[in-house]
Amino acid sequence: MAGICCSVVGDSEPASARVDSVTRTSLKPSLKRRLDLLPSIKIVAKSAVAPPKRQKREKTSPGSTVTNSNSAESRYFSSDDAPKIGTTSVCGRRRDMEDAVSLHPSLLLHKKSENLHFYGVFDGHGCSHVAEKCRERLHEIVKQEAMTNGDDWKETMVKSFKKMDSEVSRRDSNGANRSSSCRCELQSPQCDAVGSTAVVSVITPEKIVVSNCGDSRAVLCRNGVAIPLSSDHKPDRPDELNRIQEAGGRVIYWDGARVLGVLAMSRAIGDNYLKPYVIPDPEVTVTDRTDDDECLILASDGLWDVVTNETACGVARMCLKGAAAAAEGGGDCDTAHNACSDAALLLTKLALARQSSDNVSVVVVDLRKRSNY
Repeated sequence: MAGICCSVVGDSEPASARVDSVTRTSLKPSLKRRLDLLPSIKIVAKSAVAPPKRQKREKTSPGSTVTNSNSAESRYFSSDDAPKIGTTSVCGRRRDMEDAVSLHPSLLLHKKSENLHFYGVFDGHGCSHVAEKCRERLHEIVKQEAMTNGDDWKETMVKSFKKMDSEVSRRDSNGANRSSSCRCELQSPQCDAVGSTAVVSVITPEKIVVSNCGDSRAVLCRNGVAIPLSSDHKPDRPDELNRIQEAGGRVIYWDGARVLGVLAMSRAIGDNYLKPYVIPDPEVTVTDRTDDDECLILASDGLWDVVTNETACGVARMCLKGAAAAAEGGGDCDTAHNACSDAALLLTKLALARQSSDNVSVVVVDLRKRSNY
């Protein structure tokens, strides 16, 4: 999972060449629905949460699922005032699925009647129950803190992540955080060696708020340029290395840089046995939205270990532009509506084709203004 370090594949390869080779045929609608994965790949998409139903949709309702046998299950969502969303989450080559995805369009009606939209990807390690608890609870905690703190997004996110970490730690201590099928029942003491990354975004009409803890990542595609809105928390990042050493910890290189030779990230929710070296404090960025914004990609490191930011944005941008062109040419309306879903699915297939050894979860959020498509 996120605790396993993987090397980046093909970073030196030109982004345009990689996008063309993987996706040249994907503009054909007849091929978009035939993106079959290998039969050995496990499918997991239960973590998506459907938003309010969209009115007057004839062919497909917003909560519907685009599926094929033995394929990655990809979902799209849209409400009247929320960005279109596509998500895919697959187990990949791992034995267990430890990723979780949280989608909550129109989470909160903020000041000036502005809707806040919440999206998150959680990459668990050791077991899945911390990531699942984040999926179930973090959006509610953010909602409560946003109502209290107003526009102070840094304070809102920092408090939310710390509260989430406290809930996870408290529930782990008495076992209430685990499902009946959780393999941690066989472990002791109290599942302290379980944690999760968290990258979440709150989208408002004017801002893109990203809060990150761990090595999942958020990347904004703006006018064809990939702009990272988060920075991976790796133990050998100079500032993180200094923080760990000042706290009395060590970074040991064992199949990559690891905190105490164990965990391949320096921040996470949970992981009580590695505190205070591994902390739940997020880094928060607030970015002004512009007319050039195209999409936001949130994904676990199962994607980012083998796909560069530029390539990911190129694939997503191609899907959005292809769907817009099809819609302008009188094509099927569902083609445009499914553009984010297609982008998420193509990125997942690309990661698996490049031999990603981890779970892969991808969320693509369409940030284009209504007049642009």
